[in-house]
Amino acid sequence: MAKSDFIRRLSKNPVIPAGALIILLVIVVGTLAPLLSPYNPSKMYIRHRREAPSKDFWLGTDRLGRDMLSRMIWGTRVSLVIGVMAVTVSMIVGVIIGLIGGYYGGLLDEVLMRIMDIIFSIPALLLAIALIAITGPSMRNIIIVVGIVRVPRFARIVHGSVLSIKEKEFVEAARSISKSDTGIMFQHILPNCIAPLTVEASLSIATAIITESALSFLGLGVRPPTPSWGQMIADGRSELFTAPWMVMFPGLAIVLTVLGYNLLGDGLRDALDPRLK
Repeated sequence: MAKSDFIRRLSKNPVIPAGALIILLVIVVGTLAPLLSPYNPSKMYIRHRREAPSKDFWLGTDRLGRDMLSRMIWGTRVSLVIGVMAVTVSMIVGVIIGLIGGYYGGLLDEVLMRIMDIIFSIPALLLAIALIAITGPSMRNIIIVVGIVRVPRFARIVHGSVLSIKEKEFVEAARSISKSDTGIMFQHILPNCIAPLTVEASLSIATAIITESALSFLGLGVRPPTPSWGQMIADGRSELFTAPWMVMFPGLAIVLTVLGYNLLGDGLRDALDPRLK
C-alpha cells in the first residue's frame, strides 16, 4: 500500500483520531500523575469517608476516606504500564515463535503451534488466575502472566504471514546470495508482518487492561496500597447503593480506555487492509 493511500485512509476514518485522542489523554494522565493528583492516593481522611463528590473531593472518597480522583489518576499509570509491557512481552515471544515455526516448518512447527493451540484453548482469565496463583500477585508477575496469555494470538498472526511470504521471489533471492536464516526472517519476512501486528497490539492492550482489572477485582492484582481500577471497583462493590461513585468512576475509566484502544485498532485494521482498496 502506498504511503499516500495509507494517509488518505487514516484521514477518512473518524474512529482513528477519536481512539488516538482517548489514548493520548490516558498517557498524559498516567505520565503526569504526580503533578495532576490533588492528594496522596494512599492518605486516608477519616472524617470524609464515603463523601460524595464535592469541591474538595471532585470524585468523592472511598470507604477509607481516600480521594477517588487521586487514586484513579495513579491507577491510570498502573493499567497503562501493565497493558503496554504485557503486550510487549507477548509480541516479542509470539513473533519469535511464529517466525521460527513458519519458516522452518516440519516437526518443530507442529510442536510449537500445538503448544499455542493448547494455551489458546484455555479461557484467558482462567489461565491468568491459575498462573497468578502459582507465581503470586505482583506487578511483574501480572505483566508476565498477561503476556503469556496473549502470546498465541501474535504467534498465529506471524505464522500465517510467514507461510505466505517465505516462498516469495524476494525471499528466494535472499537465499540465493547465501543470506542467513535469521537475516531473512528479521530483515525480509518480519517487516511484511508489521501491519497485522500493529492492529493486534492495539487490541491486545485493551484486553490486557481488562485482564489486569479483573485480576485486581479478584484480589490477585497489584497489592495495596498501590491503586488499581479493578481493585477500586472491588472495594466499592459493598457500597454500590450507598456510594455508587466508588464503582462508577473507575468503571468508566476502564470503559473509556478500552474503547480508545479498540477504536484505534479497528481504524488501523481498516486502513491497513488492502482488500478494502
